Amino acid sequence: QVQLVESGGGLVQAGGSLRLSCAASGRTFSRYAMGWFRQAPGKEREFVAAISTSGGTTDYADSVKGRFTISRDNAKSTVYLQMNSLKFEDTAVYYCAADLWVGVLHTATRRYDYWGQGTQVTVSS
Repeated sequence: QVQLVESGGGLVQAGGSLRLSCAASGRTFSRYAMGWFRQAPGKEREFVAAISTSGGTTDYADSVKGRFTISRDNAKSTVYLQMNSLKFEDTAVYYCAADLWVGVLHTATRRYDYWGQGTQVTVSS
């Protein structure tokens, strides 16, 4: 089992920044690729970003490329999502997820084994 707890969400004006954190406990964090997903009201959960076990490989949704940065600190068992130049359409509940590393980053929710409870990000226009 891997337990994931997100933090850092909140209310921010358009153009502002937030940094989300996801602290993991349980099984060895460094064995898992980590992903961030988001879900807006009435919409399906969608991929935002993912990072490999070493942090050397990352992937982003086109909608956030150049604005969001995913990173991880294996010593702290934590993954981060730095969000800059936030837009109204970034408003959603953000979830982190863990995927046992098999050598490739996944963007599909079904590939991820463990999920956090989510943190709300609200961007005012």
